[in-house]
Amino acid sequence: MTLNEIKAPVEVHVKAFEARFRESMKSKVPLLDKITRYIVKRKGKQVRPLFVFFSAGIFGDITDRTYRAASLIELLHTATLIHDDVVDDSNERRGFFSLNALWKNKISVLVGDYLLSRGLLLTLEHDDFDLLKIVASSVKEMSEGELMQIEKARSLDIEEDVYFEIIRKKTASLIASCMACGAASAGASREEVERLHTIGEAAGIAFQIKDDILDFEPGVAKGKPSGTDIKERKMTLPLIYLIKNVSSRDRRMIINTVKNHNHDPEKVAGLMEMAHDRGGIDYAKDYMNIYKDQALELLQTFPDTPARESLHQLIEFTVTRIR
Repeated sequence: MTLNEIKAPVEVHVKAFEARFRESMKSKVPLLDKITRYIVKRKGKQVRPLFVFFSAGIFGDITDRTYRAASLIELLHTATLIHDDVVDDSNERRGFFSLNALWKNKISVLVGDYLLSRGLLLTLEHDDFDLLKIVASSVKEMSEGELMQIEKARSLDIEEDVYFEIIRKKTASLIASCMACGAASAGASREEVERLHTIGEAAGIAFQIKDDILDFEPGVAKGKPSGTDIKERKMTLPLIYLIKNVSSRDRRMIINTVKNHNHDPEKVAGLMEMAHDRGGIDYAKDYMNIYKDQALELLQTFPDTPARESLHQLIEFTVTRIR
């Protein structure tokens, strides 16, 4: 099933959300308005708002509070992406120039700060303290995950348990907050919100493993060239598996490539091929499906509704997508 087909039941809400999201970023400063219009034009698949809407739909109607929850998450997430591009000195995101490529680092950091403040004000103006608490915890986790990854990239001494902790914090915490905020916005109980959070965490881990697998596919995946994780010295699950399951000679070669030859296209391509040939990709797929199945099994504890079915389809999409 395509994302457009999954989105169809809430298409009207997605369009309404996009208008509200644009409105939430408006400023009287011309430069800021110009930049935020550019941000809106290059938004991605809008998967996060779908997680919010479908999670809310399990418990009732999609309300103004649901729109605010989706806007809060997009504002804070967009801010973290802008800051990430500055930290990574990245000139491109999803095939577009990044903000720092066009307006340099100082302006990019300030725009990220502005979006963070807009998200905070959006919730405070409506006393949505429960939503703010959920998303603020997620941003804290995302920051910790990024710092853990940077630290481990220096030494390449990452174990599987550390890898899973990094992706739980860095990626899964955001999807978990989408689902928890959606549920909270529709009046779910604390236990139900926590259950949706747990489902989102498992789905988010599966989502990130899929991203890691896509990076080992030839051509372009994730909107950027394949092999990017190796170039950035990120130890993802296929590489961790390889290091543990090859000869000591091959292990030294892998670590040397990631440390010292990570910008050599031929050596990076060789490492990607080895991950396919030696079982690293299959190993990662197995784990991806374990977490996906965990999410779907827990989702079945909620009443059978169209929203639950749409959420099921969206979780399946996160692990079957081709980019």
